[in-house]
Amino acid sequence: MTKSSKQTDALQEREGVTLPDSLSKKAAEKLKHNRKKSPSVKQLIDDISTGDKTALSRAITIIESKAPKHQHQAREIIESCLPKANKSVRIGITGVPGVGKSTFIESFGKLLVAENYKIAILAVDPSSSISKGSILGDKTRMEDLVKEPGVFIRPSASGDSLGGVARKTREAIILCEAAGYDIIIIETVGVGQSETAVHSMTDFFLLLKLAGAGDELQGIKRGIMEMADTIVINKADGDNIKAAKLAKAEFNRALHLYPPKDNGWMPETLTCSALKNDGIDAVWKIISEFISISRESDHFQQKRKAQNKFWLLQTVEAALKSDFYTSAPVQKELEKQLQLINENKTTPFEAAHLLLRIKNDR
Repeated sequence: MTKSSKQTDALQEREGVTLPDSLSKKAAEKLKHNRKKSPSVKQLIDDISTGDKTALSRAITIIESKAPKHQHQAREIIESCLPKANKSVRIGITGVPGVGKSTFIESFGKLLVAENYKIAILAVDPSSSISKGSILGDKTRMEDLVKEPGVFIRPSASGDSLGGVARKTREAIILCEAAGYDIIIIETVGVGQSETAVHSMTDFFLLLKLAGAGDELQGIKRGIMEMADTIVINKADGDNIKAAKLAKAEFNRALHLYPPKDNGWMPETLTCSALKNDGIDAVWKIISEFISISRESDHFQQKRKAQNKFWLLQTVEAALKSDFYTSAPVQKELEKQLQLINENKTTPFEAAHLLLRIKNDR
């Protein structure tokens, strides 16, 4: 091969990427070493107790993992964090897509940071039922809040969890509380049964609504108002202020049809503009009042006990489901039964009974 052909050869070897001047060789080697080295479970637990965000993120990744090798580690982490948990206020925020949940949480979060609270935001993004992918864009949308040192934002994919609540959100709450966060905000997709799931794991349930979106009666009809501790009409600004006030009156009239909460609380409707940062302080005042009343009446602790009972039952159900579908005989027979159903040679009910019998006989 001649010299000229070497210069034009498409397969010729190029030099690698050169080290930038801003990064020393020593720093580069340290970075490379840290990437390869995974901390021990004990180290993660110790770092979580000091509020280390990296350790917290790594631990949540472990408990979210379905890999068998992570299951034992996850249990060890959760058991170690439990004694340091249950000291926060858990706030659930839900609403239909486009209602402005991320904008509201950023404005709300900045208010809490200004009052010296440490806040963790567990934002659940919807997963595609086809590609199983998820955008996980909440950190991008909360661009100011994510810069705050006292704020931890963890977007998680909903996966196949009922209602779009991440499979391990409950355990993530425990880890965040062990890391010293005073307020845990759980944001969910706001579709299907996600509201019920969020309500089961929080102390205060906030429902965000839009005025003039045609969902006033829909919100009442779905029974979601029975769970809401407060309804907030967002985007009450500009030409939408009048519509927001009318929606507030409609929802307040509807709320009076429901009995008070177990702690005697009567929910009410507020308006706010998260974009203009207007009315956010009134929302925090309502939440603080609710938590105060709940603690005075012992309702706060009773609700926490109810949460723990619900978590237990849900964990058992999830474990049974996983055990069933990972059974080799069930997997083998399931394929046969699906084929028989497609050929109209059996019914889904008969197939289900057969699969359950196979599992019970093992």
